Amino acid sequence: MTIASSQLHTPIIYPDSNGAPMAESDPARDYLIYGVEALTIYFSNRDDVYVSGNLFLYYKQGVPSAVVAPDVFVVFGIDNKKRLSYKVWEENDKVPDFVLEITSLTTQENDEHDKPLKYAQMGVREYWQYDPTGDYLQPQLKGARLVEVGYQPIPGRILADGGLSIPSAVLGLDLRLRQGQLRFYESKTGKKLLSPQETEQARQQAELEKQQAESARQQAEQARRDAIPRLRSMGLSVEQIAAALDLSVEEVRQSLR
Repeated sequence: MTIASSQLHTPIIYPDSNGAPMAESDPARDYLIYGVEALTIYFSNRDDVYVSGNLFLYYKQGVPSAVVAPDVFVVFGIDNKKRLSYKVWEENDKVPDFVLEITSLTTQENDEHDKPLKYAQMGVREYWQYDPTGDYLQPQLKGARLVEVGYQPIPGRILADGGLSIPSAVLGLDLRLRQGQLRFYESKTGKKLLSPQETEQARQQAELEKQQAESARQQAEQARRDAIPRLRSMGLSVEQIAAALDLSVEEVRQSLR
């Protein structure tokens, strides 16, 4: 029996996971989640920006071992949709424009040498590293921009409070390090990008302050009205009371009825 060559072809498998749970330290996990969530919210009004993290990214068709899993990455010019893995050849050869690795002493060799070479060969325009526990990076944050010879450090500036701010031309954002904590900021407005949890906390705080302000206003209003009979008993006219308490004459008259 003759077997056609097409029947001998074994399809190439690109796994969506390696079957093992994500093994991250608390700081690494927290900042990975913050980076993905904050950037997803920031670019939520654009359908041509894809934000993800800790996702298998295959960069050579036919070579399943040519895979990386950036902690946080952003790709411009592709559909913003959910993916089980990212295959460059299925995305019009679009590679990430921005990559952030949450690094540590245990991943230093990979993050300092292997990954930069791979990302540079792929054409990733910006490569960033953040060391939340300060294991080896000093300062704990650094960014690099791709040039012809590889990655060139992006200069930062020291803030008035001693923090570090480094601009990302790709994102149009500043990555800032304050007391060892990484946050994204809008370059033009200086507004901090919040996680969903921080956004909810800010909403609750704003609501609490609104309620407190309203309560204080009502207390002040009641205090002014309580003062009307006392001022009247002291011989002040309705007009004088109104002027003293910043009320209308009609309001004073209604309180005296």
